[in-house]
Amino acid sequence: MFSFNHFNFNVLDLEKSLAFYKEALGLEPVRVNDKPEFTIVFLGDGGRTNFRLELTYMKDRTEPYDLGEIEYHLAMQAEDFEAAHKKHEEMGCICFENHAMGIYFIEDPDGYWIEIIPVRDR
Repeated sequence: MFSFNHFNFNVLDLEKSLAFYKEALGLEPVRVNDKPEFTIVFLGDGGRTNFRLELTYMKDRTEPYDLGEIEYHLAMQAEDFEAAHKKHEEMGCICFENHAMGIYFIEDPDGYWIEIIPVRDR
């Protein structure tokens, strides 16, 4: 049996990314692994789940990462979807909306997309 543990995004500016994830999604560091050549920060959602977002910062990296066609994304549920949308709209980070599906996407400082979905009955 397997269960989800974490997903990784490589970031160019760790402090900028940490500030974004805290403001946009309320994610906070739960573990840090700092080495001379890299820093890995695991972000958590305050204990609502055990899933972690791993931010990897390569200290000598100066060029943005090639994200290809961004045909992948992380998805997060918003308990108050309308308030989340308003916050993200004010932040200017909404990059795509699908009104028919009732979802939207935000973009982080490195160009990664995060899908925001309302809590729905399963």
